[in-house]
This record gives sequence, structure tokens and C-alpha cells, in this order.
Amino acid sequence: MRYVDTAGRSARLGWARADHRLLVALRECGREPRVAAAARTLSYCGEHGALWIAAGLAGAAADRERRGGWLRGTALIGAAHLASMGIKRVVRRPRPQLLVRGLEPLVRTAGRHSFPSSHATAAGAAAVAFGTLWPAGRRLFPPLAAAMCVSRLVAGVHYPSDVAAGALLGALTARLGTTLLPRRAIGGRRG
Repeated sequence: MRYVDTAGRSARLGWARADHRLLVALRECGREPRVAAAARTLSYCGEHGALWIAAGLAGAAADRERRGGWLRGTALIGAAHLASMGIKRVVRRPRPQLLVRGLEPLVRTAGRHSFPSSHATAAGAAAVAFGTLWPAGRRLFPPLAAAMCVSRLVAGVHYPSDVAAGALLGALTARLGTTLLPRRAIGGRRG
């Protein structure tokens, strides 16, 4: 007799339906032109972690006292992004296909695979890595990272679970890597 895990399959189907419904609801927000424009801009700026890498290099150029911290944070963002790309190659989850007229993706994507979101991975890593560098960073980077994550849903190119997994991967990568940041870069204290 073969065992059939109907409860597990049912839970997965329920999760997939919820994931899809939330994506459709957020993609609907993109019908408003200003919201669509913001989602497109954030999506383009976040491609391959470009916004976060540029912010890290600008921080390193402007903040000589914490230059090493900015550069290490930028490297952590790059490492997190590469990890997300590797996971995508293994998982191979296809991008969402919203079969509702008018809900086509707002942006083109660099690849066909969706899990995890590399934009969200880089954003999560930046929020953690750069948030440790100075007090204002704790207020500036997390909201910008959250906006980047939401932009991928409004653009219709990721499921919410892709974005959540990416943000978690990025945050964990940066949290583990912040042990590499020198004490003075984290607390502003020399020594």
C-alpha cells in the first residue's frame, strides 16, 4: 500500500494559492502609473545589486573612517547576490505567469528563474551590512530595502515567497559577514 501525504500536499497547494493571490493583489497596485513608475525604477536600480554596490562604494569614498566597513559590506552584498543566483540554478522555479489581462510584468528580467529574488537578497544584505555602519543607516537602509522588495511584486516578476526567501538569505549572509567588520566600523569607536 502506498502512503499519500494529502495533508502535506494540501498545505503546499494552499500556500501556493496564497502566494499567487498576494502577488496578484500587489501587481494590481502597479496599474496606478506613479506606482508602476516607482516599481520600474527600483527594479532597474536593483539589477545585479547595482544600487547597493554603488551606495557602498560611495560610502567608502565619503566616509574615510569606516571605509573598510563600507567595502566589506559591499563585498557581502555581492556574495549574497552570487549565492542567490546559485540557488536559482538549483531550484529553477519559473517566474510567475499572471494570466490576467493588463497584469503583464512591468519589467524585463535578466533570467527565467524566480526563487529566491536576487533583488531582495541584495536589499536584505544591504539593510543589515550598511545599517551597522552608522546610526542613520538603521533608519535609511531598511525602508529602502523594503521598497526594493515590494517593487518586484508590484512589477509582477516574483512571488512573495521568492522575495521573503531572498531578503532572509541576504540578511543572514550579511549578519554572518558583519563579524568581519572592524569594531570601529560598527560602533564608530577606534581601537
